[in-house]
Parts: sequence; structure tokens; C-alpha cells
Amino acid sequence: MKRKILITLLVLFIAIQFIRPKANNGAALQSTDYTHYVSVPTNVQQLLEKSCYDCHSNHTNYPWYSYINPVGLWLNNHIDDGKREINFSDFSKWDKKKMAHKLQEVAEQVEKGDMPLKSYTLIHTDAKLNEQERNIIIQWAKGEQERLSKP
Repeated sequence: MKRKILITLLVLFIAIQFIRPKANNGAALQSTDYTHYVSVPTNVQQLLEKSCYDCHSNHTNYPWYSYINPVGLWLNNHIDDGKREINFSDFSKWDKKKMAHKLQEVAEQVEKGDMPLKSYTLIHTDAKLNEQERNIIIQWAKGEQERLSKP
């Protein structure tokens, strides 16, 4: 009985490898990118690229384990969720008020330590933000949020 269960699980594991979700491999910078709508200093851009872009842009640098399902399916779902919250590549889809609100959320999430996710920085240690880096992002997001909120 154990053997049948193991064989069934192995067949299912192999079969699930043929399910390939659509890769998030759009252009890293495009005309709808947030850099066209808000002022982004180079140091902020670098921090966002290293700590945020994999889940919050149209261009993900996939790690090796993303090609093994069910992990790959979970990861793609996680990326889709992240892009629904804020997608730096499609920033222009919002009006100024919504852009300002999204930047406020960025500041709040980074300030609370909720972003980047602990589960992400566990494996992607280079994506961890130290206190100084967190403050740089927070101050930038608050400043741009204020600027966008002005009539």
C-alpha cells in the first residue's frame, strides 16, 4: 500500500512539472514605469530594484527553485499578489491621488518592517534592508507622496 501511495505521489509530482505559469519577464523599464511619474534618486532606484522588483514589477529574476513545482506555482501566485498591491512597472495606470496613496503604503510597509517579506529575505539575503536603507526609502516615498498630493 505504501508503495502505491509513493508511486502515485511521484507520478503527480512529475505531472505537475508540466504546468508552466506565465513568466513575469516584461521589460524592466517601460513608459508606464514609476520613474516617469515620480522623482527617483539613483540610490532609491537601486534599493527598490534589489528589494522590491522581483514581486512588484513586470520583471522578476527567478531563482533556480522557481522551476520546480509546486514551489513555482506558489511563487508565481505570490508575485501576482504583489503586483496587485503595487506594480512599479505599471504605475501610470493610477491617477495622482492613487499614486500618492500607493507611495504612502510603501512608506508604511517598509517602516513597519513588513516589506520586504521575511520569507523573501530569508533566501534573498541581499534584499534585506538595513535601518539606513529603510529610512532612505521611507523618506523618499513620503516626500513623493506629499508632492503628488499637492493640487
